[in-house]
Amino acid sequence: MTERLGDTITVTGIRGRGLHGVLDHERRDGQEFAVDVELVVDLARAGRSDDLAHTVNYAEVAADVLARIEGEPVDLVETLAELVAQDALARPLIEAVTVTVHKPQAPVGVPFEDVIVRVHRRGRPSRVAIGLGANLGHPVRTLEAAAHRVVALADLTDVVLSPWFETDPVGPPDQPAYVNGVLLGRTRTGAAHLLRVLHEVEADFGRTRGVRWGARTLDLDLLQHGSPGAADEVGSDDADLLLPHPRAHERAFVLVPWAAADPGALLRVGLEVRAVADLLADTDTSGVRPLHLREG
Repeated sequence: MTERLGDTITVTGIRGRGLHGVLDHERRDGQEFAVDVELVVDLARAGRSDDLAHTVNYAEVAADVLARIEGEPVDLVETLAELVAQDALARPLIEAVTVTVHKPQAPVGVPFEDVIVRVHRRGRPSRVAIGLGANLGHPVRTLEAAAHRVVALADLTDVVLSPWFETDPVGPPDQPAYVNGVLLGRTRTGAAHLLRVLHEVEADFGRTRGVRWGARTLDLDLLQHGSPGAADEVGSDDADLLLPHPRAHERAFVLVPWAAADPGALLRVGLEVRAVADLLADTDTSGVRPLHLREG
């Protein structure tokens, strides 16, 4: 497994004049503030694609910072730092941020060079749904081991693993039945990095990408990242990161275990947000059977 080093984008010395402070003359006359921001972003995809859409536009982040410096005054530098951090985390792809606010003209009363407040903030965990499948080797053993690996590597919390289901294969004939399930949880790991984790776990378990929908030792699909209709929902039509999964809503081997793990689950289908249970009611489930015996 490739260790993640922690990619960052840093913008330093964003300067502006603001009216922040608790003293009357600070609110009246204002003073200079400078802000540094360090953004934790998965930059691997942008590095490969050379596409601005796959990274963070730091000019826009800097404009947000300046708007906070020059905008509505607050009493505390700590509050200014918190507002800047929350603005940054509201942007897609930013997983964490460090904000440093400099107030070099603060009314300290003794000779000094600078007053610095620094805050570190991480984004709130997002709900994720991951589909698991295998039909070669010892499928249940493989799936359970892979699920534990994903939980650890993606820092998943509030984990729910569905029961296993035996399903008829979709694709080339003359292949064994599949075992399928769905893994649910919350994570601060961004969608692009989480997908890379899934691909690396597949490779660790011997997955090769040959015949489409062919037999495989392990298949891990990122079905959804974020809650449909919420601010953290990730939607992407990028060929390397399709979210939500474009075929999840029509696959019984996804919907059956997903509904079993979370009867109230929601999934975006085009412009609509649909209940997984409702989608399941309109789907042929004859090829999906509960797997009562687990492998030893």
